[in-house]
Order: sequence, then C-alpha cells, then structure tokens
Amino acid sequence: MTETLLPDRRDWKTAWRALRTLLSDGDDTTQVFVIMRALNAGNGKRNYARLVRSFEGGRIAYAQQELADKLSDPAYIDSFAPGTVGAAYRDFLHSTGFSAMGLAEVSNLDKEAQPMRHPYAWFGRRIRDTHDIWHVLTGYKAEETLGEACLVAFSYAQVGGLGWAFIAVGASIKSVLVTRRFAFARAVWEGYRRGRRAAWLAGEDYHALLNEPIAAARARLGLGTPAAYARAARLLGPQAANYASLGTA
Repeated sequence: MTETLLPDRRDWKTAWRALRTLLSDGDDTTQVFVIMRALNAGNGKRNYARLVRSFEGGRIAYAQQELADKLSDPAYIDSFAPGTVGAAYRDFLHSTGFSAMGLAEVSNLDKEAQPMRHPYAWFGRRIRDTHDIWHVLTGYKAEETLGEACLVAFSYAQVGGLGWAFIAVGASIKSVLVTRRFAFARAVWEGYRRGRRAAWLAGEDYHALLNEPIAAARARLGLGTPAAYARAARLLGPQAANYASLGTA
C-alpha cells in the first residue's frame, strides 16, 4: 500500500487541473476520481467509522462484499421483480449502456490487478459501485451534466468529501457563465439539501434495497421529487443541461 493510495493531505493543484478538464469534457469520468483522490483525504475513515457504529453497518463492514462483482452478474440483475429498485436499476443499465464494472475500471487510476485490501478503500469502492443506484433512487439522469452535478451535491451532503463539493460548485459556476441563468445552480443546491434530509444511503443493505418496491424505498429514505431539477431541465433543455459535453472551456 502506498501513501498516494490513501492520502492524508489535499492536492488542490491536481484537483483544479482535473476539474478544468472535466468541465470541458463531461464524458471524461476519470477526472472525477482524480479529484476525489486529491481532495477526499480522511473521508473514508470517517464514513467507515459511521458505518460500523450501527448493528447492520457492522455486519456489512464485516462481510466487505465487493458490489461491483455482484452488480455485474447478469443473473443477479435479471432476478429483480418488476417495480423494484433493482428492476429500475436494470432498466438504467440497459438504457445507458453503463455497468458497475466499467465504472470500477475507470476509477482504477493505478491500474492495480486487485483492489486494495483496506477497509477505508473498500468503503470508497462501495460508494463508487452504488453511484448509479443513487441515480435511480434520486431521479437524477446520468447522461447529462445537470443530473451528475445534482447527484455529486447530494453525495457531498451524504458522505462528505470536498471532491464532491468541488465538482458541484465548479459545475454550478460554469453553468451560470454558459447559460446566463441560475436554474442549474438552484437544482444543484436542491441536490445538496435533499442529501441532507435523506436517510444515509451508504449504510443501506443493498441486496434488500434492490428488492424493495422503488416507491416504498424512496418514501422510506426520504427521497421526494426534485422539483428544482425538473424545472431546470425544462428551462435549459437537453443541450444546456449537458453543457460540459459541448467542449466550451
């Protein structure tokens, strides 16, 4: 294990360079993980401690299941009944072409053959592997800058880590410059507030959650309708809502 894999200090220069690249090309997902490594020092430790303080969280932490493997099993994905969170996640995978293992490969900045066997690193992978499930639960689209920015703001409220906030704020500022409107920024702020109000998604038993009816899961977790996000999507339209893929610096 090297010091760079679990950094204890923030690297703002690297984060700023990666953010500029990301906001010029919203499809360059690697830059998200560069930013997370640069700014999320100590975040895994705090969240892992929170997880193990609860009975269910202690069991989950003890098992240390690698969710990317489970969520990449076609038989498992096909097993969910209609109307469940898992069925909605299956539809998400089919419509976007995304995969849990694909995200894991993009995040592997050091090209390690095996994941690092450390509880804090495992918790980070848990957040990474459930990112698209959070898209499904929150209603934020994954194929647009607006939806991703709202979810990173939600994620900052849920698990902390300055990397999430850095991306959300950077995207919001650029949105004002590009669109000349504040609708995007208001939706991002709503995402943060939703994350503060919702239950802690990182502590969920994801096998149970994926088999839960999606309407019931959203109600239980405190995930209401994102009104500001819906308004911004209507006002800005598909192109402006996805401005980071336009190549404008």
